[in-house]
Amino acid sequence: MDYKKIFRIAIISLLAIIALGYGAFELVGNNAKDVKVEAKDKAVPKKVAKKVANTPETVEDDKDMVNLKNFTYNDSSEKKDYPDLNEHPNAWIDVDIATQRMYVKDGETTLYEMYASTGKKDATPRGTYYVQGERGEFFYTEPLKLGAYYWVSFLNHGEYLFHTTPTDEQGNYVESIAKTLGREPSSHGCIHLSVPDCKWVYENVPYGMKVVIHGSYKR
Repeated sequence: MDYKKIFRIAIISLLAIIALGYGAFELVGNNAKDVKVEAKDKAVPKKVAKKVANTPETVEDDKDMVNLKNFTYNDSSEKKDYPDLNEHPNAWIDVDIATQRMYVKDGETTLYEMYASTGKKDATPRGTYYVQGERGEFFYTEPLKLGAYYWVSFLNHGEYLFHTTPTDEQGNYVESIAKTLGREPSSHGCIHLSVPDCKWVYENVPYGMKVVIHGSYKR
């Protein structure tokens, strides 16, 4: 028996089997890559959620806020008590023109939220200010034929104020303007508030408290 011949045949057969196996492996690997590429090509990109702009209609109010539909200028904005500022020596005021809201805060914690109305035609200045020494129970401006109660200055010593929704010469509140609180700008640059809210500001907000005004009202 020719063992050398048999051995050569066996070696050739083994090499053929190895070659066929490697070819099959390459074919499977390439097919798998093709499937991955095809799957990648067919992948649908995720839609990025569009951020909703803050407005008086979309703002997330404090759970204790009086429903705006039932709110009037004679109401406090929240059903809870006003904060005791003696317990919050670092409290500050945050006015958001975009949402027509005013917040009394301690750090990033909101102590109380108020419905407000800022300046028409972007008349309320933005920036960081501090409550000034001027304040009073009532004023009346002859050129505008409007007055207000419980005013507190925060800029230009009597030019830009927190005050109630406006009144006429006799001190009667102007209903048409009062209805804008929490809904849209209506002032000449000042910050309008409801009567109880503004009285609290007048009686409690100290000289030097920081006031930050920001945002842009959009319809």
